[in-house]
Amino acid sequence: MVDELRIFSVRDAIAAGRSRFALRRVGVRTPYRGIRSSAGTPASDDLQARAAEYVPRLRIGQFFSHETALALLGAPLPPYPYVPGIHVSAHRPAREPRVPGIHGHRLQTRSPAVLSTSQGWPVEHPVRAWRQCGTLWRLDDLVAAADFLLTDARPRIEADELATEIARMGDTRGGVLTRALGLSRYGPRSPSETRLRLLLIRHGLPEPEISWVLRDANGVFVAELDLAYPSWKVAAEYDGRVHAEDMRQFARDADRWDAIRECGWQHVRILFHHMRGDGAVAVGKVREALRCAGWRR
Repeated sequence: MVDELRIFSVRDAIAAGRSRFALRRVGVRTPYRGIRSSAGTPASDDLQARAAEYVPRLRIGQFFSHETALALLGAPLPPYPYVPGIHVSAHRPAREPRVPGIHGHRLQTRSPAVLSTSQGWPVEHPVRAWRQCGTLWRLDDLVAAADFLLTDARPRIEADELATEIARMGDTRGGVLTRALGLSRYGPRSPSETRLRLLLIRHGLPEPEISWVLRDANGVFVAELDLAYPSWKVAAEYDGRVHAEDMRQFARDADRWDAIRECGWQHVRILFHHMRGDGAVAVGKVREALRCAGWRR
């Protein structure tokens, strides 16, 4: 977590009685003009720490927007090696920032819908921020973010809200937002799960059920399956762990996999390396399980 007390504006420090000489001490950085920080340089993928360094420069009417707002609200960002930018916007007639390293945007005159993060930082409403990302992100990244908004955002967003925003403000890049919304679903718990689902249907496999509840013959809960094909009793789940860091959790998961198989289901565990490249290995594993269960294209 970022220690916000170690990030301050020169103006506020001087007003509090600090001298300019004291602000030049060793170990104090200048991330932006007029800002000083004694915190370590944030990593390029630590968007929260990078945004924290700009907070003291925010002026009245300015707020974090685009991918910055979505990330600060918990939505998934495009995967590595994508490096997100810091976006700050303002509605006309207020002025956007013009600062090196910051993407400033002057938006159309419109009633603000700014929210506050848990730190009290002003951010664009997630519906509007998602649409703004239509100029920045690929289709699958927009679908993953929409899945998050429909499933895990607090308060949760309805698909109609995203559709209304597109209709009111327009689509981008050949209708990428409309296509993303058409592919989005309620239920995914991770962007990797979303990408696996999209990969499977693009390769001609049936669309799986999301977060499907498996019960045994007596109706007792067994597991919630990430992606399920109830007609063929095949479950596909993404496991992003490189190795078993928590042996107790790994043991619980192994028992869960056994319980799924005891119900007569095939459990296909997809790991990170199965998704590399075009994801053919992941698709092949699920396709073979479906074929063994009687599915034919």
